[in-house]
Amino acid sequence: MEPIDEEDIKMYFYENRLKTFEGWPFDEDCACTPENMAKAGFIHTPSGNSPDIAMCFFCLKELEGWEPEDDPQKEHISHSSACQFIALKKEVEKLTVEEFFKLQKERRKLIINKSCSEVVTKFEEAAVLRRADLVKTAMGEE
Repeated sequence: MEPIDEEDIKMYFYENRLKTFEGWPFDEDCACTPENMAKAGFIHTPSGNSPDIAMCFFCLKELEGWEPEDDPQKEHISHSSACQFIALKKEVEKLTVEEFFKLQKERRKLIINKSCSEVVTKFEEAAVLRRADLVKTAMGEE
């Protein structure tokens, strides 16, 4: 069994998620403050043209287009109701070792599934392009 990497578990903790919200466009007088986002399991993952992308570190659900009145907890539940992190009934620090390992097992499954889906999507896109090339060649349209 692979040892648990510190990087792999650090986002379970609120303080580490909160640190990712540097440059977050909503910080006062709104529901989606960095503090509320981090409490809901989100980390800030901005891109060049989307400064408000946040992703749940656990279920990997990405959300963008946040509005000041958006409640991160409610948005997380409405977009990813099966997320086991958002459904936790106790703080991470109070989980038993067994509970933590079960949670981590589910997280690893989600990471593997997302990775596999991305590979399959790339393969399917390449297959479509290759098929188009083959059809052109077969029709003498090179």
